[in-house]
Amino acid sequence: MNSRRYSIIIPVYNRPDELEELLGCLAVQTYRNFEVVIVEDGSKIKADGVVASFADKLDIHYYYKENGGQGFARNHGFEHASGDYFILLDSDALIEPDYLTIVENRLNTDYVDLYGGPDTDHPSFTPIQKAISYSMTSVFTTGGIRGKKNNMGGTFHPRSFNMGLSRKVWERTGGFLTSRMGEDILFSIAALRLGFKSALIPEAFIYHKRRTQFGAFFRQLKFFGRARINIARYYPDELKLVHTFPLLFTLGVCSIPLWYFIYKPFFYLGLAGLVAYVALLFIDALRKTKSAEVAFLSIGAAFVQLFGYGTGFLQEGWKRLWENKSHRETGAAIEYPS
Repeated sequence: MNSRRYSIIIPVYNRPDELEELLGCLAVQTYRNFEVVIVEDGSKIKADGVVASFADKLDIHYYYKENGGQGFARNHGFEHASGDYFILLDSDALIEPDYLTIVENRLNTDYVDLYGGPDTDHPSFTPIQKAISYSMTSVFTTGGIRGKKNNMGGTFHPRSFNMGLSRKVWERTGGFLTSRMGEDILFSIAALRLGFKSALIPEAFIYHKRRTQFGAFFRQLKFFGRARINIARYYPDELKLVHTFPLLFTLGVCSIPLWYFIYKPFFYLGLAGLVAYVALLFIDALRKTKSAEVAFLSIGAAFVQLFGYGTGFLQEGWKRLWENKSHRETGAAIEYPS
């Protein structure tokens, strides 16, 4: 059969240095039938110079638009893409040289119109980046909810940091419905409800840099917690009991000191459970990362992740209780946390 032509769509916002690293990965792909579509989403620090430096190494196209968020930036990329199959990558990703070969082989043997790939940490990442990567992929945090083939949150929904979709999916869905606030999950839900099948391709992983400081990581996860409520604005049945775990964890941990004055047995029980959870995180992170420093930081990353998500979930959930039930948030006017 003829090889499939891919359009790799990358929205970028004030991250030319990270984009340069990703383009370096794309320039050495073993599978060559692809183009790269860069959509500059109103950046103040533009990446046009970086893109130009790869003109002789890649079939690359650069488009600038006013800032409107990553969802609408990807839609802009869809409109200018020429491929049969689209691949969405975040600008802070790195991939191995055989990434596209793996995807092509999988689609030739077991075709799906919608796929997602996992993420992991790279040896060059800082200890904090590795700890954050652990917290975002561990079954002992929300990693057990998101991004798994058989995940606790229900049907697998590919995420836009590493997602592939056929041109037909774009044509049927019309692209991303919202710009931010859970735009990728909303897109996946819409595609699945149109009858398209999704799959995880475990070997098509990326190295995802994410945030480099816990403060920025907290703000990002708070936004993710808010986004889960926004998804329920569009699809109420997609809000599962398991999605409340970070909120319940946050409230539970914060209530432990109070139990000392209310009912001491509950205080000691809660304290023992918290110590056991911390030990579990450390042991599991140490086993996976082989680094005591990263394992120690992973404890902090896990708490930042769960507290951030839980806080955002509570904030947006409270807002949802009082707002007009017909309200649908597109996220276009909301600043994505830096």
